[in-house]
Amino acid sequence: MLLDKINHPGDIRKIPHDELPELADEIRRFLIEKLSVTGGHLASNLGVVEMTMALHLVFDPEKDRLIWDVGHQSYTHKILTGRRLEFDTLRKLGGISGFPKRSESSCDVFDTGHSSTSISAGLGIVRARDLRKENYSVVSIIGDGSATGGMVYEALNNAATLKTSFIIVFNDNGMSISRNVGGLSTYLSDLRTSDSYTDLKKVTEDALRQIPIAGDWAVERVRRTKNNLKTILMPGSSFLENFGIKYFGPVDGDNIDQMVRVFENAKKVEGAVIVHIRTRKGKGYGPAERMPERFHGTGPFDIATGLPKAKKQKADWTDIFSTVMCKEGAKTPNLCAVTAAMAEGAGLRRFRGMYPERFFDVGIAEQHAVTFCAGLAVGGMVPVFAVYSSFLQRGFDQIVHDVCLQDLHVIFAIDRAGLVGADGETHQGIFDLSYLSLIPNITVMAPKNKWELADMLRWAIHKADGPAAIRYPRGSAWDGLKDFRAPVEKGRWEVLYDESDICLLAVGSMVQTAIEVRELLRQNTYSCSVINCRFVKPLDEETLIRASEEHKLLVTMEENVHSGGFGSRVLEYLTATGKAVPVVQIALPDAYIEHGSVDVLKKECCIDPQSIYAKVVSRFIGL
Repeated sequence: MLLDKINHPGDIRKIPHDELPELADEIRRFLIEKLSVTGGHLASNLGVVEMTMALHLVFDPEKDRLIWDVGHQSYTHKILTGRRLEFDTLRKLGGISGFPKRSESSCDVFDTGHSSTSISAGLGIVRARDLRKENYSVVSIIGDGSATGGMVYEALNNAATLKTSFIIVFNDNGMSISRNVGGLSTYLSDLRTSDSYTDLKKVTEDALRQIPIAGDWAVERVRRTKNNLKTILMPGSSFLENFGIKYFGPVDGDNIDQMVRVFENAKKVEGAVIVHIRTRKGKGYGPAERMPERFHGTGPFDIATGLPKAKKQKADWTDIFSTVMCKEGAKTPNLCAVTAAMAEGAGLRRFRGMYPERFFDVGIAEQHAVTFCAGLAVGGMVPVFAVYSSFLQRGFDQIVHDVCLQDLHVIFAIDRAGLVGADGETHQGIFDLSYLSLIPNITVMAPKNKWELADMLRWAIHKADGPAAIRYPRGSAWDGLKDFRAPVEKGRWEVLYDESDICLLAVGSMVQTAIEVRELLRQNTYSCSVINCRFVKPLDEETLIRASEEHKLLVTMEENVHSGGFGSRVLEYLTATGKAVPVVQIALPDAYIEHGSVDVLKKECCIDPQSIYAKVVSRFIGL
């Protein structure tokens, strides 16, 4: 196998030119085989195999700087830089990451995981290179989906002033996770249909070169007038060049030779240059080509059919949210749904089909999404922004300034809250309780089970008097405690078990864990209360005071970092009111938590039932 010869950065340049297509096929088969076992981002990686090979043929990944936007298309880059043998550990604890990671390889220039950052980072590296008088190429590789993010245009505005080399490779496959939307998508569609320019240019130059003596002179004259020709045949490209950024393309992402030539030419440009590459998401694997959204991020699957290996047993949290949204949409004509390119992942696909006029996909633009929701609310609608916890971080200022300052009725449905597992540090939703709780006017909730999520969402739609956030985890929705369904009232907790000695104050997903900890305690003769602290903000001060007076030890439990979270708010309140009851704070460490399965990570972070039980008993005995 040719892949056996790729063990170090630069080894691809030792592969004979005529064997490169075979190497591309081997890489695709390798990715399909490995990801069918580990899961991961398949469709995006299959689409950029040849493009990545061309980049590694032209640039030296140990010297030059290749910066991958988001990074879920970097698997071929990892293979070509000597990490092929580690792919069995992909996204597992202690294994290689599914994203570029500087601590993993010197060929990974910038840690990524969220979109639209590569041009800003690349521009900073360019400026540092020039200030230090160093000599290397800087290449930012960004997809058309990421280009909907506002940071891209802020960076391009600055890049236009460059007088030294900076290459931006624009990977255009017509998708982010879902199909791309908006004016940029239309603009790129126009550029994609501009093969007439590239084809005519090649045919003209080939014909002119056949003219004896004067042929080369004629070609040079044509090249001097190519900008006029390009403007006629590709009017869209003039936008970038008038902006101050040279444009090459569109280039066929299947044609390694063509990409190599363009990259070599781009290296000679003294200034910023965009190379527009057309690729096909899922290329080479039928199921991924037909269903690129399904194979954007996939679990283990059967290669022959493309079907998931794990059968779905229960509705997950996203399914519950989706069902309630569809039902409420029929009864609430001013209910709107907003997503940032995550209609499928965030559970809005059915709502989009049923109420298309009230569904808005704004692309990968979370900041815009939040303020857009504020505008909808001012206009009399009830917007629900369905978003992953780690991505909502990007709209923090807009939540503070545009939603909460005006006390607007905007609902944040925060999916993937807590540990999400294999996607690692950039995707763990472990900060939202902290960064939301410090904002005035917002109500912050977390449901214990699937019924409570439904009740909370209905309450937020019909009874909330301002901004409301509901955070829920990834995976199957818990169906325990079905008979415990106290009506949702703002700021009121739910006492599940009322005993003495120890009181477990649990938030959201940790209620299930608290029930298991309670059983362990009762088996060892400890008396234990459990309270479902479903409102993190406002706190149920009355219930908290009573718990502090009737128990010897309080235990706060949350799937959020220690700092600024639920436990911190409880401690702050008890201190302010002079209550001296001991408190054990169960939370995630104030750290970035790497990739691995959720169950393994919970044990590593000591928030699993056995670890909590041991910590509680140790503290109780010491009282």
